[in-house]
Amino acid sequence: MTRNEHWLSRSRKAVWHPCTQMKQHEATPLVPISRGSGSWLYDFDGHRYLDAVSSWWVNLFGHAHPAINAAIVDQLAKLEHVMLAGFTHQPVVELSERLSAIAPGGLGHCFYASDGASAVEIALKMSFHSWRNKGHAGKTNFVSVAHGYHGETAGALSVTDIPLFRDAYGPLLRRQATVPSPDARLAPEGVSPREHALAAANALDAYLAANYETTAALIVEPMVQGAAGMAMHDPAYLTRARELCTRYGVHLIADEIMTGFGRTGRMFASEHSAVAPDMLCLSKGITGGYLPLSVVLTHDDIYEAFYDDDLARGFLHSHSYTGNALACRAALAVLDLFRDNDVLEANRVSAAKLDELARPLAAHPKVENFRRLGMIWAFEVLIGHDGGRDDFARWFAAEALTRELLLRPIGRTVYWMPPYCLAEDEMEILASRTLEIVACA
Repeated sequence: MTRNEHWLSRSRKAVWHPCTQMKQHEATPLVPISRGSGSWLYDFDGHRYLDAVSSWWVNLFGHAHPAINAAIVDQLAKLEHVMLAGFTHQPVVELSERLSAIAPGGLGHCFYASDGASAVEIALKMSFHSWRNKGHAGKTNFVSVAHGYHGETAGALSVTDIPLFRDAYGPLLRRQATVPSPDARLAPEGVSPREHALAAANALDAYLAANYETTAALIVEPMVQGAAGMAMHDPAYLTRARELCTRYGVHLIADEIMTGFGRTGRMFASEHSAVAPDMLCLSKGITGGYLPLSVVLTHDDIYEAFYDDDLARGFLHSHSYTGNALACRAALAVLDLFRDNDVLEANRVSAAKLDELARPLAAHPKVENFRRLGMIWAFEVLIGHDGGRDDFARWFAAEALTRELLLRPIGRTVYWMPPYCLAEDEMEILASRTLEIVACA
């Protein structure tokens, strides 16, 4: 028995994997990972895999980054954790100050959790409760964008519009309204992405005009709807959404779980339209893929709605590991890397190089809608009606593994979201081997 087989056998008996039909692993084995270094993951038998999706979009600067490693080791010798109810500590204070300094629009109050779905839950509860504290108890509903994804807890699923995740738990959910998506792929022939985005914003206008009295917040994924297949849209939608939320007295929640920390070419995707949301949800890349952490940033007006002598008017949300010191220290190391290495400019240079290497792929007759925003690339693969595959995404991912690539298509959408440390020879591997798979799709 090889070392891979040893760990596969033990994992199959003990581990229930997320977002997975476990029976599929009878035919498609799990990949046991022993270690990571830079852009690569290595299994127990020495095979390597280029992590072209940053391990579900979290690993910004590569695996086993020395600066993040050192920060965590240093923090471990001082304080690993203390409850944040009634106590505070240096890493959480410094992280809050630094996030507030770089966030758009004076979002000076940070509320912490462990993951993206929890951040969305917090934002929804915070919006509803702040309106109630201000005397608007009727604002109990939310509106989200069609095909949006915001997480898989009950509250987050109620504003998620991906049937695969939502429908099985429908009886448990308090379903909310959706408005049309500005996804540029949905623009009718002859309609520009900007015109399509503004048409979607007009639909939002009509909805809020009729429902603002009962609507607490609009939640959006700025610039890119990830689970919808990396659906990218014109920034005009965000600009108009901000104007409408202000006009109708509705909070704007920016779900930047995926798009935050440079993924779209700006530190935050909201900056593409100079939009300042009322609440900003961050997670995934915040610790560089090291430790679970999420945060909701908001402004004085919402914070002050809870500031009172009455405990029941406080924001009553918590979990034991809120603001964990190790996770906050990892996040501070990530912010140091952005500050000290001009990461956004370096990413622009890297993106241009990968664009050039990907030109044959973009021109392939089986590829459509090849697109990029910042450090996110995506395209759809035309697989034909008679020669199509029943499970294209699973087939493509398996083919990628045989070529040392970790890729996880969404339906027939293939995307790259690599670590920012991707070297030029690694870019060539990614582009050329993805093209090989497309050619035999």
